Amino acid sequence: MSKKSNGINAGTKLRKRRKDSLMLNKYYKRRIFNLRVKSDPLEGSHQAKAIVLEKIQLEAKQPNSAMRKAVRCQLIKNGKKVTAFAPGMGAIKMIDEHDEIIIECIGGKMGRAKGDIPCVRWQVIKVNDQSLHALLKGRIEKGRR
Repeated sequence: MSKKSNGINAGTKLRKRRKDSLMLNKYYKRRIFNLRVKSDPLEGSHQAKAIVLEKIQLEAKQPNSAMRKAVRCQLIKNGKKVTAFAPGMGAIKMIDEHDEIIIECIGGKMGRAKGDIPCVRWQVIKVNDQSLHALLKGRIEKGRR
């Protein structure tokens, strides 16, 4: 059983012990080394513009069996490629290749994927500067670029 140091010159050892034990905490380590921003393709921002490269279908995780519609896109700010979910019935029909879209985080726990869509952490909210939700409701027509 280890016991904390005590005595006249124990301060250095106690400080080192405290630092070592803090580094075992994953939340502390992520905060101190700023790992969330470093590993995030959006670089800490809430939304980002991207160009659609292709439309894809992803199989839902068990126990669901559906083909979830998504787009593979390239971020304008840093050139990284990400997969973004297209929410809504017929939303994928409103998105074409080479369209400019705005993506945002889906909001899964710990910044990870949400629901039954594997490895997808972002969703499309705008297509060519027009709201995807309004396009689906028929309030506006899709603009040309």
